[in-house]
Amino acid sequence: MKEKIILKQGDITGMEVDAIVNAANLELIMGGGVAGAIHKKGGPSIQEECNKLAPIPLGEAAITGGGALKAKYVIHAASMGLRGPLTTRESLLNSIKNSLKRAEEKKIKSIAFPAIGTGIAGFPKEQCAQIMVDTILEHLRKGSSLEKVYMVFFKGNIHDVFEKYLATVK
Repeated sequence: MKEKIILKQGDITGMEVDAIVNAANLELIMGGGVAGAIHKKGGPSIQEECNKLAPIPLGEAAITGGGALKAKYVIHAASMGLRGPLTTRESLLNSIKNSLKRAEEKKIKSIAFPAIGTGIAGFPKEQCAQIMVDTILEHLRKGSSLEKVYMVFFKGNIHDVFEKYLATVK
């Protein structure tokens, strides 16, 4: 299953996948970081859909169309609040699990995740890598519509942390 996870340096908003995952807040306000980049490239329709779905519970995930993005969908993984709380181990774990559930509901074959929580929320990169990789692998092992899971990193040092952790996983 590990071969289905592909680490990539770059801009998640340009990925040609069925869905990209947004590191979201409970209010689904697309301000800065990954969310801001998705809003800028995807256009206002994504935020308009978010406004109809928000707020969502901490650790939950919502799905919208991809607007002008190459991706058909955006899955909004709510691992933090707009003004707190910041991402915790539990909220990250649950938001990843729920993002994967939304992907299954749409029979998504390819998805791209950022390193959720490591930007504005300041969640430790090493813990993020462990939680995300382990949760995704556990999901894939149970059987999944997902054929490719990209993990896309804007900053190089995060890629290295994920690569190091993935190398230790069997």
